Amino acid sequence: MNRLRLRTAIALAALGLPFAAVLAQSGEPAFTVAETGRSYASLQAAVDAVGNTRATIRIAPGSYRQCAVQEAGVIVYEATEPGTVTLAGRACEGKAALVLRGTGAEIRGLTFSGINVSDGNGAGIRLEAGSLNVAYARFANSQQGILTAADPAMRVYITRSTFSGLGTCENDAGCAHSLYIGDIGTLTVRESRFERGTGGHYLKARAAEVTIEGNSFDDANGRTTNYMIDLPAGSRGRIADNWFVQGRDKENYSAFIALGAEDILHPSDGLRIENNEARFVPGLKRNSVFLADWTGERVVMQGNRLADGLAQYEAR
Repeated sequence: MNRLRLRTAIALAALGLPFAAVLAQSGEPAFTVAETGRSYASLQAAVDAVGNTRATIRIAPGSYRQCAVQEAGVIVYEATEPGTVTLAGRACEGKAALVLRGTGAEIRGLTFSGINVSDGNGAGIRLEAGSLNVAYARFANSQQGILTAADPAMRVYITRSTFSGLGTCENDAGCAHSLYIGDIGTLTVRESRFERGTGGHYLKARAAEVTIEGNSFDDANGRTTNYMIDLPAGSRGRIADNWFVQGRDKENYSAFIALGAEDILHPSDGLRIENNEARFVPGLKRNSVFLADWTGERVVMQGNRLADGLAQYEAR
């Protein structure tokens, strides 16, 4: 390390700032393709270098006002240190920080923040083609966390991630949600946290099959929110071992989970909703329903622990 860098490092340490983060943001290459060892000053340049191959792009610590469009290949976007990388405030194509239409993508340890666009659908990730894995990611203070296209071949898997300060119903394009999944094949969400919603639903999915397990849906500090889980097209699968708390400031507090409230595209027979815990914030007394069902199909509900005032099931 030269003398200038050493002096800079000492000064930053005194301020409690990470040296690597400032170096990455000061113009040195921050995006490295692991398989070639080559580094790039922009995320888009690194994505373009991968092309129609499989590769991992490792991102140095820092906050980047950058976005990228992936047209091909399978790319892993990985923070070299989980939780130290933020893509903030910029959307490609007026859509998202990452617009994905390659064969597949995986997100590891990234934060997406402050993504807002004119039509109200600004997202951390817009998935238009291929499949997606997300782990240890955070989506915060944007119009939407993840938004996907409709493709029966598409698969989305999310684990140990946080969705916070997301959602809006204030735009002509309709509501945006913390997580908005189109008509895809399968959706899995495990061990993740949804909190502090600012409109819309926390999880809305038209997937044919869902696995939603071990998550927390904390609406205590939500504003003008709706359902915790909305499966408007019907769905099979399992919703289990989740924790739900409904807050005071609701656009719609009539149900925690909604099934088949719009055009029904998929059967729901055999959907299992079990071993969940649901309640209201302390001091709040109201009547609501854990599952509101428009399908009339056989849904298995067992082992759910519900607060007073919360009915288990209602046909609508």
